[in-house]
Amino acid sequence: MANYANDNGAKKAAVITQLGDDYSSGLGSFFKTAFTKLGGSIVSEEQFQTNQTDFKAILTNIKAQNPDIIFAPSSITTAPLIIKQARELGITATIAAGDTWENSTIIENAGDSANGIVLSTFFDEAEPANDEAASFISGFKTYLKEQKQDEIIPAVAALGYDAYLSAIKAIETANSTDGTAIRDALKGVTIDGVTGTISFDENGDAKKDMAFIKTVEDGKFKFLTTTTVK
Repeated sequence: MANYANDNGAKKAAVITQLGDDYSSGLGSFFKTAFTKLGGSIVSEEQFQTNQTDFKAILTNIKAQNPDIIFAPSSITTAPLIIKQARELGITATIAAGDTWENSTIIENAGDSANGIVLSTFFDEAEPANDEAASFISGFKTYLKEQKQDEIIPAVAALGYDAYLSAIKAIETANSTDGTAIRDALKGVTIDGVTGTISFDENGDAKKDMAFIKTVEDGKFKFLTTTTVK
């Protein structure tokens, strides 16, 4: 999201995070580090308490700093409140967050105020990242049709598929089904998965440098672009 903001001309950012929430504070910290490294400035940092419902004091402080973008990683319960109250105060800055916000309940509860928000996620069936993704989308839609299910592919299904591909590659690399051997081999695995190119660091965490950026338009999530970490 920091790279997306920078690519779209944002120079000043405000960050809103939830006290005591590792997800919210973690994303906020990463955004601040990346955005300032790219030359942007953090003009306001605000925190809120769990179960807080009134954000107008926080948002009033932010409005005074006139940021280009507000990064507010938060739960699907809190998000609509922040979004609606920001717009009620006349804040026109882009409001952004991570993949938690890719949830229809945010649109339902924020109403028209949700239009224009942006978020990062890891998969979009309308924009295959590569040939593997195109093949997966075709195959998975056939499966869903056979099961008489909604043919919208959940992003978690794409991640699950990539986890499967990674495990198979690690087993092949290790030439073994021993758990320790597979774990050790995974560190050297690189795959072109459905959600992009994936490799693993020394801790076994996936290294991914691409994200799908979506917005809300006319009450629906819409693909905007992909962005990569510089």
